[in-house]
Amino acid sequence: MRIVLLGAPGSGKGTQAQRLQTKYGVPQVSSGDLLRDAVARGTELGKQAKSVMDAGQLVSDDIVLGLIRERLSRPDAANGFILDGFPRNSEQANALNALLEELGQPLDAVLLLDVRNETLMQRLAGRRVCPKCGTVYNVHTLPEGVTSCEKDGTELYQRPDDKEEVIGKRLAVYDQQTKPLIEHYSKLGLLRKVAGEGELEEVSERMEAAALAKPVPASKVKLTKSSPKSSKPATKSSARASAAKSAKPAAVKKGAAKKGAAKKGAAKKGAKVGKKAPAKTPAKSKSSAKSSTKSKAAAKQRSAAKGKAPRKTPATKGTLSRKSSKRPAARGASKKPASKAAGRKARAKK
Repeated sequence: MRIVLLGAPGSGKGTQAQRLQTKYGVPQVSSGDLLRDAVARGTELGKQAKSVMDAGQLVSDDIVLGLIRERLSRPDAANGFILDGFPRNSEQANALNALLEELGQPLDAVLLLDVRNETLMQRLAGRRVCPKCGTVYNVHTLPEGVTSCEKDGTELYQRPDDKEEVIGKRLAVYDQQTKPLIEHYSKLGLLRKVAGEGELEEVSERMEAAALAKPVPASKVKLTKSSPKSSKPATKSSARASAAKSAKPAAVKKGAAKKGAAKKGAAKKGAKVGKKAPAKTPAKSKSSAKSSTKSKAAAKQRSAAKGKAPRKTPATKGTLSRKSSKRPAARGASKKPASKAAGRKARAKK
């Protein structure tokens, strides 16, 4: 686990680093702690750093990088480290990258704790630290009247850079110099944003999940502008699923077409074997119409001779129109009875 913690002063980087250190056994390397230790021991670097820290400014890169190099060379940092408070600008990030490449310990991830400014001001102004073990407390969460460390009973103190007049300067410096690191590490595919507000355990779970996530190679990271309508990137599995979905109806249609073609072929085959039924009944010819009217007229004559009234044919029955049916009937009625009468006279003469 080789990670860097990013976030404004008071975002909780130190607290979360301590929890990760306890669980995974990798040391927390805080540039602030390294500098305060150097100041407490009165080293030359510590004296130079003291005046800068009291004014709320950033210490020079050479001093910090020298302290980090020495700390990462210790045996307990062989399996990883948690860098807290460094780098704070793009130049420091490039210098740190060169140092880690030289030590053979490149970064796995950069975790950004995202906290609102209102929350930052409350945390910083109320922060108290144990000078012996470095445990961080806050007056807003401590029981009333408690002013000492619960671990060793040492009296808590407020750091000079946690005073209100200095907090504003520290936040302004962060906005100007440190925020560009977000884009810097995003392009490298190392940045992972973590919500830094909420219950301590919830934030710790988010931090742990982000720290253990598999890193994404920088070559596969592409920064694009977000569109109004978000669309989920298609994966291989989803592409296959959509292809199968679109192919299924086509297959059904194709099968239905084959089935319809088979039915059509069977119908043609049956038509060849059997007699093809006419789609429409053709109209009767003129000759058939004449013979039909003649037979009807003869039936009327026979009925009249027997004293029976001829049966009327319904107007809807038959295929010929009223006009065409009357004309042939008149011709047949005048001719046929005349021929019958002539035949009777001839037989009587004989």
